[in-house]
Amino acid sequence: MNLNQVTVPSVDVEESIAFYEKLGLRLIVKSLPNYARFECKTGEATFSIHQVEALPDGNGIYVYFETEELDQEVARLKKEGVLFEQLPKDQSWLWREARLRDPDGNQIILYFGGANRKKPPWRIN
Repeated sequence: MNLNQVTVPSVDVEESIAFYEKLGLRLIVKSLPNYARFECKTGEATFSIHQVEALPDGNGIYVYFETEELDQEVARLKKEGVLFEQLPKDQSWLWREARLRDPDGNQIILYFGGANRKKPPWRIN
């Protein structure tokens, strides 16, 4: 089994499209006002947005996008006016992460995990 796609809810799909394009995703399906789908810069996974009348309660959704150029991407996005809740920081789980939110409050984590993403020292054999 392979992860194909992750979909997040949005009350304004068009606003979310602009946000995710700014992050660097490539829009491949635009079916306003209900749906949009993107390709990531690398890999085969896709990412999509679907319109909802109201967002779910609670902590919401966390989406991780990996990039080897984390610090450079964050600097680029900051120049474009993107606000971050956390700038790149080395974490105890051996990833470097920056955190921000999309227009609907979904938590977006830009990170670099490298080999530790799938093979941390505490991996179960």
